[in-house]
Amino acid sequence: MEPVAEDWRTALAIVAHPDDLEYGAACAIAKWTAQGKTVIEVLATRGEAGIQSMPPEEVGPIRSAEQIEAARRVGVETVEFLDHPDGMLEYGLPLRRDLARAIRRHRPDVVISGNFRDHFPGGFFNMADHRVLGLAVADAVRDASNPWVFRDLEEPAWHGVRFSLFAGSPQATHYVDVTGHLERGLSALGAHKVYFDNLDGHDGTENMVRGMAAAVGEAVGVTHAIGFELL
Repeated sequence: MEPVAEDWRTALAIVAHPDDLEYGAACAIAKWTAQGKTVIEVLATRGEAGIQSMPPEEVGPIRSAEQIEAARRVGVETVEFLDHPDGMLEYGLPLRRDLARAIRRHRPDVVISGNFRDHFPGGFFNMADHRVLGLAVADAVRDASNPWVFRDLEEPAWHGVRFSLFAGSPQATHYVDVTGHLERGLSALGAHKVYFDNLDGHDGTENMVRGMAAAVGEAVGVTHAIGFELL
């Protein structure tokens, strides 16, 4: 893997749910905001279907607040929600249009998202919302740059995205050295307290992120690193 270039100023992180960024990408975001870069987060849903023992109308506001706090802990001041339905994201023009609008409005140098491949490293099957959202982000970057696509949008086309990064991909091509920034990323993970308190089998989530960062770091010759697929 090669290091991700860091000679840029602004990034837009787009994911499906609250907590999606906190499984590694938040550690990189913590590093970048510490460098003075601006990162904005956009979430397609509010994660309202994420706790089966609680009704969505109660869960949505809780998980939204937890994401805003998680973002704050890694230096992100702006968090937006597109309010698509959690668990039922559909790949198509409505989603691509909303994402292209966000890209045109925020005009980032870099776009960050999550794994759109069928599986995670290790073979665990990826969920539908992740696959749909990640692929839509990859396409929306191109949509946002084409003035003849989504011509009804008020925001002008934006050609300035240099590259897109997808965390958690089994086809990682690049890495970010997050040595010294791991704890801030893990602090963001800890902001999702209500979510994790109501899930079974997530007691080792922090250790999972630590182990992943150590393994990628060892592979590339640093203490801790996060892998990304770069497009």
